[in-house]
Amino acid sequence: MTELSYQLYSSRNFPPLSDTLAMLKRAGYRNVEGYGGVYGDLAGLKQSLDDNGLAMPTGHFGLDMLENERDRVLELAGTLGMKAIYCPYLQAELRPSDAAGWRAFGERLQKAGEPYRKAGYIFGWHNHDFEFVPLADGSVPQELIFDAAPELSWEADIAWVIRGGADPIDWINRYGDRITAVHVKDIAPAGENADEDGWADVGHGTVDWAALIKALRSTPVKYLVMEHDNPGDAERFARRSIETVQRF
Repeated sequence: MTELSYQLYSSRNFPPLSDTLAMLKRAGYRNVEGYGGVYGDLAGLKQSLDDNGLAMPTGHFGLDMLENERDRVLELAGTLGMKAIYCPYLQAELRPSDAAGWRAFGERLQKAGEPYRKAGYIFGWHNHDFEFVPLADGSVPQELIFDAAPELSWEADIAWVIRGGADPIDWINRYGDRITAVHVKDIAPAGENADEDGWADVGHGTVDWAALIKALRSTPVKYLVMEHDNPGDAERFARRSIETVQRF
C-alpha cells in the first residue's frame, strides 16, 4: 500500500520544526521525509515525531556523508525507523561532462549503497533536472547512472523530470521497477508563481498527477512524498497537496 509523506525541506523557511510537525499532523499526514537540516538533535527529533504521531520512513543524506559517515547514517536511520535512504543531489561543479564520467558516478552510487542494502535498507537516487539533459554524444546521464548501478533504487522527482525536458510516463514505463518513492510536486503555468520559483501546490499547476499516479500503480512505489522547493505558505501547500492526492 502506498503511503503519503511530506518532505520537510519544503518547510525549511518556516521554523521551528516542532510547529511544522504539529501542522502536518493537523493536515492529516502520518509520514515525513528527513533531510540534512533536521538531523542535528536526533533525540529531540525522534521525540517530536512521536509526540505528533509521525513516522520518518525515508530520508535524504548527502553523498559525502553516505560514503564517509556510514555509522552516523545508520544510527540516524535506525533511531528514526527509516526504511529507505536516498542520495538527493550532486553539486553543479561536481557533475561529469561526458558519458564515462556519469557511468563512473553510477558505479560510485552502487558502491555507496552496499552497506545500507546489507543493513536492510532501500538505497536510491533522487533526481533533479540535469540528469535528463542529453550529453554531446546523445546519451542521457540518468540512463548511464542506472546502467552502472543495477541495484540502485529510484526516488523519482517527476516535476524535475519534466523540467529536464523528459516524458515522465516514458521513464516510468522504462524504469518503473526501480521506483520506491516519488516526489509529488507541481509546476505553475508559465509566468506564474515567480515568487515560488515557478512551482505550485499539487493539483494547482500543470502536471497531470491523476494520470501519473495511475501509471505509478504498476510500480513498487511505497511513498508519495509531497514537496515544494519554495512555497510562500508551507501550511497552504501541505493542506492543498494532500487534499489533491487523496482524491486519486
